[in-house]
Amino acid sequence: MRTLGLLGGMSWESSAQYYRLLNEEVRRRLGGSHSAACLLLSVDFAEIARLQHAGDWATLGRLLGDAARQLAAGGAEGLVLCTNTMHCLAAEIEAASGLALLHIADPTGAAIRAQGLKTIGLLGTAFTMEQAFYRERLAQRFGLEVLTPDPAQRQVVHRIIYEELVRGEVRPASRETYRRVIAELVAQGAEGIVLGCTEIMLLVEQSDSAVPLFDTTTLHALAAVDWALS
Repeated sequence: MRTLGLLGGMSWESSAQYYRLLNEEVRRRLGGSHSAACLLLSVDFAEIARLQHAGDWATLGRLLGDAARQLAAGGAEGLVLCTNTMHCLAAEIEAASGLALLHIADPTGAAIRAQGLKTIGLLGTAFTMEQAFYRERLAQRFGLEVLTPDPAQRQVVHRIIYEELVRGEVRPASRETYRRVIAELVAQGAEGIVLGCTEIMLLVEQSDSAVPLFDTTTLHALAAVDWALS
């Protein structure tokens, strides 16, 4: 089993899910008392969020590059960046660490194509929904058309992530809001919905959507186990 380096804390609420999923899946595949070989470096999300909203991506690249180098120095053999948004700096983080980075959009795109879907809706932070890095990877590598909510809906989806989910708050009213946003994306032609923020899986589940949901947290963790055991 190869050792995974988990770059987490963005937020720790979802990083805890990664740790659970990795260990459950390794035990399921290998049996007995097996668990995942991994290192976790968890950053202070308050500083990360401040820099994100300030648009200081250069400083974020340096901070996360330094963190990735620490994981490499500790013995990690592959890098799992436990967040969707910061994959906007995936290339810089991978280069800084010298480790192969398991990109979160790739198992997501593969799962969508495996179901024969071509048009999907994307929920996530405003950065993920509005910047090109995520949508373009899904389009270019997997031939997907990616729909996002309208500006007002993007704002409320983003607010719920940063003001509630990253703080461990799961509110029924916010679940209803996400259900409405999902329904509108489906009405626009979305055949599936990408939960493109690692905390959204805490709020919504398949029963909240008329079309398949693609939970990036779970898909990424399972792909990491594939890599670690390959």
